[in-house]
Amino acid sequence: MAFLDEILERKKTELTEAKQARSLQVLKEMIRDAPPAASFADAFGGGAGFGIIAEIKRKSPSGGEMPSENVAAAPAVYAASPAVRAVSVLTNTADFGMSIEELTRVKAMVAKPVLRKDFIFEEYQVYEARAFGADAILLMANVLDRDRLKRLFLISQQLGMDVLFEAHTREEIETLPQGAKIYGINSRKFKASTRWKINDVLLSLGMGKSGNAPDLSVDLETFGLIKHIPEHGIKVAESGLKPAQISKVRSMGYDAVLVGTSLLKAPQGIAKMLHEFERAVEKEN
Repeated sequence: MAFLDEILERKKTELTEAKQARSLQVLKEMIRDAPPAASFADAFGGGAGFGIIAEIKRKSPSGGEMPSENVAAAPAVYAASPAVRAVSVLTNTADFGMSIEELTRVKAMVAKPVLRKDFIFEEYQVYEARAFGADAILLMANVLDRDRLKRLFLISQQLGMDVLFEAHTREEIETLPQGAKIYGINSRKFKASTRWKINDVLLSLGMGKSGNAPDLSVDLETFGLIKHIPEHGIKVAESGLKPAQISKVRSMGYDAVLVGTSLLKAPQGIAKMLHEFERAVEKEN
């Protein structure tokens, strides 16, 4: 079984448990009492300038555990940063260590649009995202077919949420629905199951990646796919980026970068690492 398939199986188990704990009707009642969603697209479009989507997670399959002090400091650090235009919260408990309830906690601490980043494949999860305060959701073209991408997009629009569509290939970009506004190109190689498993073993032995060592599960050349994104789209470069690469992706035409592990695993502390990103972003605006 490919590594992505293993993640999806664990997510299906989480989803079954969520439905047992909270019905769709309960979620709809929560949405009625929730404030309206903030515009994720406006944080980057309309001449807003280049910016960062900063991520919060406790662990990842490729990066292992994040230092707890960095995770704890992240909401306040992101809230104070002018370069951080939005925040991404991983809500996949099994693989990334964060629950949907923590999205609400982060939203209360950060007065910026918040993205629910997860493996979303059912309508229930879209309602769940809005019920717990998400302003936008991630939909992955390597997880969803054309029809399901369109259906979940329409529900998101009805609920007032933006969608960050994620793709890894030109073929995936071509499956995205009309009306899409935010396009993410992810350099993470989810299909490379053998390599990911090798990385997991190395991490378990204390031999995982650290400092500036390269992440073997990303391919930065993937960002060249930007030429296949509609000109009007807001373009986001995801995964594997360091401050020194900001200028390159900006020159390619990207409007934002999504950064997680580089910030959360920074040995010098998350605030100091974010300052390096801030200086790189400032040069581009």
